[in-house]
Formats: sequence, C-alpha cells, structure tokens
Amino acid sequence: MPFNKLLPGFKGLSRALMHKDHTTYQHSARVEKLAQALGEAVALEVDDLAALRMVACLHDIGKIGIPDTILNKPTKLDANDWKLMHTHSEKGEDIILSLELYHCDIIATAVRHHHEYFDGTGYPDKLNGDDIHYFARIISIVDSYDAMTFSRPYEKARTHTETMDVMHAEEGIKSDPYLFTKFARLIEHNSLKAD
Repeated sequence: MPFNKLLPGFKGLSRALMHKDHTTYQHSARVEKLAQALGEAVALEVDDLAALRMVACLHDIGKIGIPDTILNKPTKLDANDWKLMHTHSEKGEDIILSLELYHCDIIATAVRHHHEYFDGTGYPDKLNGDDIHYFARIISIVDSYDAMTFSRPYEKARTHTETMDVMHAEEGIKSDPYLFTKFARLIEHNSLKAD
C-alpha cells in the first residue's frame, strides 16, 4: 500500500496532539506545508511526498509524553527541562512504530532524527550528513524556521530576516547545505513566510 493511501490515518493520529497541545498541532500543520513545498522543490516523487508529509504532521507527536508543566512553561526551559524535552523524538518513534503499519519504520526513523544536526552535534543519536534520513533533514530546516517565527511560551517570535540570519549561520552545522539553499529560495515566495 503506498504512503498516499495511509496519509489520512496518520493525519488522524496527529489530532491526538491537538488535544494535548493545540499550539504544537498548529506548528505541525505549518511544518507539513513547508515540508511539502521543500519536497516539491527537490523533486520528490508523489509517494515520497506523502511519506514526508506524514513525518511532518507527526514529527512532534512524542510531545504527548512531555508534561504540560514543561510544554507550557512561561519561562525559559532549564537544563533538566531540555533533557526531558529532548526525549520527544524518541517517544514519537515509539508511538509510530506501535502502529505496525506499512513502512512505518521509515516514518518513525525520520521522526526520531529530525533534531540531528548535519555536523553530528544534534540528538538523540549524534548522526551526521547523509546518515540522517533525507526526510529528517528536510523537517529539521522547516521545523527550525517555523519554531523561530512563531512565539512560544518561553520565547518571542523572530522576524523572517532575523530567522534567516540564524539559519544561514547554521548552514552546514545544523542544516544540509543543499536543502537549505533550496529552502532559502522557496521561502521568499511562500505564503508561510513570516512578516
């Protein structure tokens, strides 16, 4: 069964996140749109685009397992908070694998690794370069953009220019240079470009 047949079911699962944390659910919906745009820009096939959209809509599903006191903390997270927050990608992998659906291991792997850095300093497995699943490298970029351009309880939104300055500085460190170059071009004409 191709991924595009499974997409509605995976999107249904993302509604569980909506009931836990509406802000994260909205973030995931925007990340899905940006991921699709970047996937199209790098000429992914239809089935791969559907799989990428599943990763995008479920990339933060593991936050269901993060306490509300951390998700909604009105001040900056401390080291212990971040340690627990960093477990959300592994929790997400576990949730997706439990579905036991067609090739859900691909989706689960990309969810687990969407916070890996291109230079190997990310988490949870310290992967680098091409060892990071292609979908995870796409999600990393679009997730970063959306996270910085929308306010969170502990951090104010940045402008598009401020965000792109940070992301340009992280190119080759956090992000795949090829994918970031594609993203930097497309975001200038995308409806989700921040003001």
